[in-house]
Formats: sequence, structure tokens, C-alpha cells
Amino acid sequence: MTLPTAIGRGERDDPPEATLPVTEEEARMSSTVAAAKVRTSAAPARGSMERAGAWARRAPLLPALIFMIVVTQLPFVVTVITSFMNWNAYYPDEIGFAGLDNFRRVLTDANTRSAIFVTIILTAAVVLLSLVIGMLVALLLDRNFRGRGIVRTMMITPFLVVPVAAALLWKHALYNPEYGLFNGTLRAVGRLFGQEWAQPDWISSFPLPSVIFALVWQWTPFMMLILLAGLQSRPLDVVEAARIDGAGGWQIFRYMTFPHLRQYLELSGLLGSIYVVQNFDHVFTITAGGLGTANLPYTIYQTFYTAHDYGRASAAGVVVVIGTIIIATFALRSVSTLFQEETGR
Repeated sequence: MTLPTAIGRGERDDPPEATLPVTEEEARMSSTVAAAKVRTSAAPARGSMERAGAWARRAPLLPALIFMIVVTQLPFVVTVITSFMNWNAYYPDEIGFAGLDNFRRVLTDANTRSAIFVTIILTAAVVLLSLVIGMLVALLLDRNFRGRGIVRTMMITPFLVVPVAAALLWKHALYNPEYGLFNGTLRAVGRLFGQEWAQPDWISSFPLPSVIFALVWQWTPFMMLILLAGLQSRPLDVVEAARIDGAGGWQIFRYMTFPHLRQYLELSGLLGSIYVVQNFDHVFTITAGGLGTANLPYTIYQTFYTAHDYGRASAAGVVVVIGTIIIATFALRSVSTLFQEETGR
């Protein structure tokens, strides 16, 4: 009876084991492990908070995004679906799936091929003339002179005019053979020389150039704005150094200004092409698509509203959209390259 009690007392009376000292390296390792555990436990919470913050920032934009999808993408999807259908309002009993037949008819029809050719000629002429005139105007407006701000504002004004109003202005105020400004000027100049000069009907005699010059008048300010921005981004210290070294104005333009403006020219040309390809207002207002001026948008209008061939009109519209997307791809590449160069300066 006494021995177990003594042994029990001995076990209870044993001194505690001595604690070994912890080194600095072990303490650092233990703190690192503890911090890792804290980060691991906090990572899901932080990730959920970041996702919630991202949704909170994007949620106000959802109504606008949904509206844009409904307004732009759904009609395009319907157009693509209709382009594969045989759908003419004059033959309602023959509605059905046509496959690629509408696209074949669009690309083989003589009127559509002529419209494609007119669209190419119209776009190329307007863009090139607008670029050349816009560059000349931008070079003039880049100089310092009194009233430069007013002149710049006046030069931008044609681009701000509604396209239909601009077309009506050129058709009646300038091209009209009876009271137009062009024939009035010819009449006044002819009287100075004692002659009666001919009074041409500009639209009937020059139908496509009439549309081209009206578009050039409206799109030159757009080209001028972009090229003027490019001119004002030139490194002026390099230009001054070239002048000190004896370089003339033409040499500075040829070897410094023009290479610097190359990407601005590309951007202007591509953006202008995107919009001019889709031009409908001037063709409809000035010539009503007659005299060989019908471009693709006007041909689509005629096919849809006159022939009521919805399938073929939708196929032609898809062709125009594909061409526009191709041009826009090059435009976006030019913009991206331009931004990269500006950021790298």
C-alpha cells in the first residue's frame, strides 16, 4: 500500500523537462510558416473581394452593353440568317433556305459587280484627294499666324454638316445649272471677257465626279485634323537642328515630316475608307444612283426596298460588312502601332 503511493508521489514530484533554446533561424522559419498560413487562408477572401469589386465597377455598364447588343448585334445576326434564305416579298410562297445562292447571285450579277467597281473608284478617289488636300491645309495651319484658331474652326465646319444637308447644298447651291454658284461664276467671268460661256449641267455631264467632289469637301477636314495632330507631335528640336545644318524646307518635309506622318496618313486613309465605303447619302441625294453612280449601299437599298429581295439584299450587306471589317482590322493595327510609338517616347 505504501509503495504505490510513494511511486505516485515520485511521479508527481518529478521536475518538468527543460525547454531547449530556440535559435534565430528556427524562429524565422516558424514565422514564415505562420505568415504563409495566414496568406493561404486570406487568399480566397481577397479573391472574392476583388471579383466583387470588379463586378461592382462593371455592373453600371451592363445596361449600356445590353442595349448595344440589342441594337447592333441582333440585327446583324438576323441579316446573316436572312442572307442564307430565299425570301422575296413578291413570292411569299417560295420562302426557304437558299444556302450560298444569294452570295453567288450577288457576286455574279452585272449590276452588283458594277456597284462594287463604283464603290472602289468612289472610295479611292475621295480618300486620296482628301488626304492630299488635307495634308496641304494641315501644313498651312501648322504655321503661326494671327487668327489661326478661327481659321482652324472654320476649316473643320464642313465635316460637322449633316451628310444629307451637305449633299443638298452641293446639288442646289453649287451644281444647279440655272442658279448654281459654279455656273454663276462662269457667267460672270465670261462677261468680263465679253463672252457667254457655256452653262453645263454638272450632275448630268459629270455624275461621278460630282459625288466625289462633294464627298471630298466634307472629308478633307477629317484628314486635316489627324494630319495636323501628327505635325504637332513632331520633335521640333530635331527639325531645328536640321535647319541649322542647312536643310531646306523641301528636304525637311521629304526626309523628316513625311516619314513621321506615314502612320497618320495610313490611319486617316483607313478610317476614311471605312466611312466612304458605306456612303449612301450623297449618291441618293445628288444622282439618285443614276448615270452609273450606284454604289453598293445604294444597290442594297434598291434590292431591299424596290425589288423586295430580302435574301439577296442581306447577302450584299454581309459582303459590305466583311469588306469594312477587313479595312477596320488594318486601321486598328495602325492605331495600335501609333500608340505604342507615342508611349515609347
